[in-house]
Amino acid sequence: MGIIILLIVGGIIGWLASLIMRTDAQQGILLNVVVGIVGSVLAGLLLSPLLGAAPITSGAITLTSIVVSLLGAVILLAAVNLVRRGAVR
Repeated sequence: MGIIILLIVGGIIGWLASLIMRTDAQQGILLNVVVGIVGSVLAGLLLSPLLGAAPITSGAITLTSIVVSLLGAVILLAAVNLVRRGAVR
């Protein structure tokens, strides 16, 4: 049951991050889920020690974990845009 919740929340986080970075038209549902989960892992490595909040991949789904995971997904999309286009947007 935990993996299903992780996929759903990861998809929502990836979708929100793609709306923030204006890449929603380029991504499908599967890529939104991947961006949300990889962004959460990135947040767990970089942002969680700084902010003291766990990402959603740790199993704790709270408001702070969703915000930290969203920040990680936005950072991931910004890095991908920087590599692909030479600009963050």
